[in-house]
Amino acid sequence: METNELHRGRLIDHLQLVVADLEKSKKFYSAVLGSLGISMGGEGPGFFWCDELFISAVDSQASAGKLTGRTHLAFQAQDRDAVKKFYEAGLASGGKDNGGPGERPYHPGYYAAFLLDPDGNNIEAVFHGPANRSADSIKITF
Repeated sequence: METNELHRGRLIDHLQLVVADLEKSKKFYSAVLGSLGISMGGEGPGFFWCDELFISAVDSQASAGKLTGRTHLAFQAQDRDAVKKFYEAGLASGGKDNGGPGERPYHPGYYAAFLLDPDGNNIEAVFHGPANRSADSIKITF
């Protein structure tokens, strides 16, 4: 498996979640990330990934045999409609409601939805309102 180009975000290089049921998690994350316009990156023995996020089975070499604890991840959404699509896709793919689409008091324009993934992780999609970005991502070429 050879990677020639990566896109990375602002602070996090990558995250790994170790899950109890890889297929359930793959169904959930494929659906919610797909609803945000993000395709899966690929998969290997006991894991799959999308951009900075790696999901591993508990028996994979990278997991050290332990599930990760409850984690909160927030994905960026392009607009309010994308937040709603994320929420609907997640519910239809094994996620549980943890706060439907709506404005939150964190700052003006903060519009988000929250789901629990099959392992109980709190997964969010957020649209921060109109903003200017310096770049969509950081491109790393090897």
